[in-house]
Amino acid sequence: MKCGKPLSREEQEYCRDCGNRNYAFEQGRSLWLHVPPVSKAIYQFKFHNKRYYAEIFARELAHEYEGWIRDRGIEELIPVPLHPSRRRMRGYNQAELLAKELSKELQIPAAKNVVFRVRRTKPQKQLDDRGREQNLQGAFGISRQWKAPASVLVVDDIYTTGSTIHKISKLLIRAGVEKVYFLTISIGQGL
Repeated sequence: MKCGKPLSREEQEYCRDCGNRNYAFEQGRSLWLHVPPVSKAIYQFKFHNKRYYAEIFARELAHEYEGWIRDRGIEELIPVPLHPSRRRMRGYNQAELLAKELSKELQIPAAKNVVFRVRRTKPQKQLDDRGREQNLQGAFGISRQWKAPASVLVVDDIYTTGSTIHKISKLLIRAGVEKVYFLTISIGQGL
């Protein structure tokens, strides 16, 4: 389960985060570390209506990871959902915009109504590992009408501890997906 995090030693197979946990997803990739100027750009994208950044980020992700995505036989892109109240407040879901633009770049369908938030949660960035796990208990649901493909790619803006992607991956696997991968714009460090 390589997540794409930088390794502290060349001979390491996994980053410290992935080496210490058993995730439901196979592996994932992130384009950049979550440090300035990337963190500032994502903040603008997420909270200051810079929706057009989705196009730029998607183009960069496709350029860097198209081969990796094709090699895994990804059949559908699944954006991490926002709770309806948070989406109304923000006006959009940044992961959904990113998945939509990535779909255009790669010609792989983005399925925005597959996974949904059934319960509002606290922002994950305010919590430690244990708090993140508890915060996400029962937070997601999955559409019963959805026909699960063999391999999907969960799309989000930031990978921090993997808790959100892990929970969504478990649901997708229960629904019939064989392999779940993830792709994010950035990844936290020092986990």
